[in-house]
Amino acid sequence: MFEKLNIQDSFYDRMIVFFIHFAFFLKIYKKDTNKQNLQQLYDFIFKQIDLSIREAGHGDVTINKKMKNYINLFHSIIEKIELWESLKNDEKSNFFLTYFEQPIETSYFVDYFEKYRIFLRNNTLNHFTKDVISLKF
Repeated sequence: MFEKLNIQDSFYDRMIVFFIHFAFFLKIYKKDTNKQNLQQLYDFIFKQIDLSIREAGHGDVTINKKMKNYINLFHSIIEKIELWESLKNDEKSNFFLTYFEQPIETSYFVDYFEKYRIFLRNNTLNHFTKDVISLKF
């Protein structure tokens, strides 16, 4: 996927790609899943991002600033993903151009995320978590 971005592979770019995936994931499963479980997943993911930034050696002030920016970025992505089905292809393409500084092959991403959305709709959340949830310690 990153070869289609035509940019250097960076933490920020990986976060954007991950956030788009996670936004689709939340959109699809929010209707049929316990809100508390999704909130726990959300909290866990952002805690892991926080830990990754800490492991990179950044100080508390930098971490707080980066986390605020990442959370705001994620919520702006969620707003657009919520409307995904009603967007035209050129609006979907513009969505991707908004988040990447370099020109990218937007048609590839529109197609990829449409297939990803359908894949999520055709599978239950349990399909992705059954081994994790069913473990008994």
